Amino acid sequence: MKWKLSFFLIISISILGYSQKKDDSELIKKLLEKESATWRAADSKRHTECWYIKPYSKILISTADGTAIDVPPMAMINTNPSSMGNGGYSVNTNYKMSINENSAWVSHNEESTAKDGKKTFSYEIRMLEKIKGQWKLVGQSIHIYNPK
Repeated sequence: MKWKLSFFLIISISILGYSQKKDDSELIKKLLEKESATWRAADSKRHTECWYIKPYSKILISTADGTAIDVPPMAMINTNPSSMGNGGYSVNTNYKMSINENSAWVSHNEESTAKDGKKTFSYEIRMLEKIKGQWKLVGQSIHIYNPK
C-alpha cells in the first residue's frame, strides 16, 4: 500500500509541475505578445507594464548591417511614444523556453510588418522573472537579419 501512495504522489507532483510550467509558458507568451504590440502601438503605459528593470538588466540589439546597439534598460519604462513603433504588427513563432521557479529565458522568432508593409525579421532571446506573481521582462537580446 505504501508504494502505491508514493507512486501516486510522484505522479501527482509531476503532473502539477508540468501543468504549472504549461500555465507559465502561456502567460509568458501573452506577455511577450503584449510587449511587441504595445511597442508598435506607441502605448508607453502598457509597454512599461511588461518590464521590471533590475541592476543587471541588459538590452542588446544587433541590426542586419552588423551594428550593435546597447539600449539603456530604463528606456523600456521611460518610453516616449514618439520614439516607439509607428503601427503595424508582429508575429512571434518558434518559442523555446526554460522556466525555473521565478525565472525564465525564452527564444523566439519575430516577423514585424510596418504600416507600409515593410517586413523586419529577428531572432530574440528574452529574460524574465516572476515579480509579485507576475512575469516581467528583465532583459533581451534582439538580432535582426535579412532572410535568404
